[in-house]
Amino acid sequence: MNLKPQDILVVLKFVAMDDRAWSYVLLANELSMSASEINAGVKRCLAANLLVADFVGGKNPKPALKAIEEFLVHGLKYVFIPERGELTRGVPTGYAAEPLKGMILASDEPPPVWPYSAGEVRGYSFSPLYRSVPQAALADKRLYELLVLVDAIRGGKARERDIAVSELHKRLVAQW
Repeated sequence: MNLKPQDILVVLKFVAMDDRAWSYVLLANELSMSASEINAGVKRCLAANLLVADFVGGKNPKPALKAIEEFLVHGLKYVFIPERGELTRGVPTGYAAEPLKGMILASDEPPPVWPYSAGEVRGYSFSPLYRSVPQAALADKRLYELLVLVDAIRGGKARERDIAVSELHKRLVAQW
């Protein structure tokens, strides 16, 4: 069973939710995905040990934070390589969005953005992990920050990656 890019969105949503109660329908609505896509993503994340089920009946999966960090830092950029494109309207990501925006001096070139027709920033297209990432990120600040850090790891320059890895670690350690 191979992970799909949307599985990273699902697992990051689990991290962003902390211990909040969830259901497949709730996640489907918040991530603009179908409940069956969420179900399949949860199963793949359990198989990959990015989520772990409790010992009572194997239900109620929780994020395996150390495994998530290891995969995001060391594997993600090789598996889900971003596509970059032309100038478009969208939602800022990478160094152009918080939490990295205040830590990295922006260059004069347009920023990386997830293409999104309702986006308010013009920049170079940076492919999101899944087509619903812009909507899901705009609806959940914590998820947005995690996705920005992941994108900096996926496609940022060395300094951006280093800062993103450090910031991701801080956010995950806070939940350990």
